[in-house]
Amino acid sequence: MLTTVLSERAQRVMLLILTVIALTGALQLGQQLLAPIVFAVVLGIVVSPLAERLTDVGIPRVAVAILLLLVTTSLIALLILMIEPLLNMFIEQLPRLKAAATRWIASVSDVLRGIETISEEIEGAKPAAEASESALPTVRDALWMAPNFGAQFFVFVGTLFFFVLTRNELYSAVGTLEPKLRKADRAVARYFAAVTLVNAGLGTVTALIMLAIGVDYPMLWGLAAAILNYMLYLGPLLIIFGLAIAGLLQFTGAMSLLPPALFMLANFTEANFVTPWVVGQRLAMNPLGVFVAIVFGLWLWGPVGAIVALPVMLWFGVLMSPEMLNRTSGAEQLQPAE
Repeated sequence: MLTTVLSERAQRVMLLILTVIALTGALQLGQQLLAPIVFAVVLGIVVSPLAERLTDVGIPRVAVAILLLLVTTSLIALLILMIEPLLNMFIEQLPRLKAAATRWIASVSDVLRGIETISEEIEGAKPAAEASESALPTVRDALWMAPNFGAQFFVFVGTLFFFVLTRNELYSAVGTLEPKLRKADRAVARYFAAVTLVNAGLGTVTALIMLAIGVDYPMLWGLAAAILNYMLYLGPLLIIFGLAIAGLLQFTGAMSLLPPALFMLANFTEANFVTPWVVGQRLAMNPLGVFVAIVFGLWLWGPVGAIVALPVMLWFGVLMSPEMLNRTSGAEQLQPAE
């Protein structure tokens, strides 16, 4: 009897493992189609409270869907256009970066063995890097040269429009799951609104700090900090790395470490005090789960996967919470027998 039970459990575990592997493979193979669909659905869930309010005041559902589609796509395009100067600045500063790296290597060559070889490699790579600098495309050029970008954008726009337009009908069709879906949507919308507020504050503080210590393009650094902070852990690491490069380019000695150090202090304050207070304990997620979800999303679908990983994780967490399961089972028990 015990052997049979263990065998059944082993079969279920193996079936679960195979299902996860097959699902992961399907998600990765279908990236070109599934990534814009999931991104559009997440955005549709985020704007769903606003859509409901606009509908309640008498605005036709089609007009609401068109309006929210125009607003969301315009904001995404605006963010891309605003972040482009920061990337172009890095491209333009590559010669200064290589020169600063060479000076830094020379200053610590008496401590690190074999540093002369690294310095020679950097000097040897300079002409090739400078020759390729002018060939690097801008963000807009890279987007429009991508062969599948137009198709993915069309899928994203169509999914977002029709999801906002028919969301009520879709949820009504699932019967008893409708209250759970709407509760999960509200949780994701509240979480996104709270995180957006926190990220805007972090971006403002970052810009003011960079302006105070004299870092070039402080407003762009603030914008980058606000956008990349949607990718918890990984986004701040990218900003720290970028500010370390900026400090190396502009300052000398210990002063070059001041920009990343000050941002680390601001990000530590935001992550450990501000965000828990704004988001609240009800929407708090396990840090390990958050990290694994972001890394998995980044590996699976790139930056889009890292952005949608947390909303999807929160949505499923609320949907599968014991509280909601108990409510659903209780509602089913209260239904009169036919």
